[in-house]
Amino acid sequence: MMPAVLTGLFSLLCWAAFLFAFHRDRSRYRNCYLLFLALLSLFPFLINVLGEHGTFVALVIADTVLVCLLIVPFFLIVNGVIMLRKEGPHPAHLLSLVLGIVVFIGEALAVALVFAQAFSYGPEKTAALYRSGWFLAGLLLCVSVIYVSMAFVIFMLYTLFLQIIPKKKDFDYVIIHGAGLLQGGRLSRLLRDRLDKAIAVYRKDPTPPRLIPSGGQGADEALSEAEAMARYLREKGIPEADILMEDESKTTYENILFSKRILDARPGPKYTALVTSNYHVYRALRYCKKVGLSCTGIGSRVAFYYWPSALIREFIAIHAEAKHAVIFLAGWLLCMLGILRVFLLQ
Repeated sequence: MMPAVLTGLFSLLCWAAFLFAFHRDRSRYRNCYLLFLALLSLFPFLINVLGEHGTFVALVIADTVLVCLLIVPFFLIVNGVIMLRKEGPHPAHLLSLVLGIVVFIGEALAVALVFAQAFSYGPEKTAALYRSGWFLAGLLLCVSVIYVSMAFVIFMLYTLFLQIIPKKKDFDYVIIHGAGLLQGGRLSRLLRDRLDKAIAVYRKDPTPPRLIPSGGQGADEALSEAEAMARYLREKGIPEADILMEDESKTTYENILFSKRILDARPGPKYTALVTSNYHVYRALRYCKKVGLSCTGIGSRVAFYYWPSALIREFIAIHAEAKHAVIFLAGWLLCMLGILRVFLLQ
């Protein structure tokens, strides 16, 4: 009974820490790891609560995780091929395929290292194996793949969590994040989905908010993204008076910064929602934090085949920021030093 109580208290503490941090600021990256820790804390609690069945449950969970890990690279590779067929050749469309190949190499290398260790009979041969250059190089590469994969999974879980939490209603404004136009002026499916989501929010609101389509005009576009979006909103029955265009921005950051200027210039309450594609909500909220805009992120649907590559792109963008790049590399370096210390001392 005591282990169940202790693990239960630990789980409650982990969830309390996450919910407190999440309530204070949804855009903080630490929330990703706090959520992951809270989820992990549930497993020892459940195992202890189940008593004699706990061992069986632990084995089922472990086997399920192992099978999922083995399937992941094949899923990513197939998804990458589908992405190329549907969206065409482009560096951004290769991300799922490349990650799948890298993870497959890492898993194959892990299997090879396990077999090498299993067939090194005797402590002397095992010690020599651990100090060999090829074994250490393979081990470091394998751990690097696991490190990056785990960081991505932690990031993915938090982005999914942002989609399932309940959203408040009765907004005063809804910012709609723009996207490039096709053939100079036609809305892409991605952008239409964002607009449809914003329209759904508008129609469910007891006091319809002002909609702010945000996006400037690209060099190859016949009109601004905001104007193309506004035309679509009008066609769907949104009154002209409820549409406030922001047509100067060129980047995600400018979308939010220039939209905030529109809000700041208007009187009255400013409870705001930001509608963008579901994979993009987290990074958009980070930019909202930077410009001092308090808002709720709402994600629109994205074609399933498109989502993995898009989320990988978001993961790279977040870790390209100087602060997160340093933390990420410091964590990787600590893992490498720990692995070397363990195996070189064998």
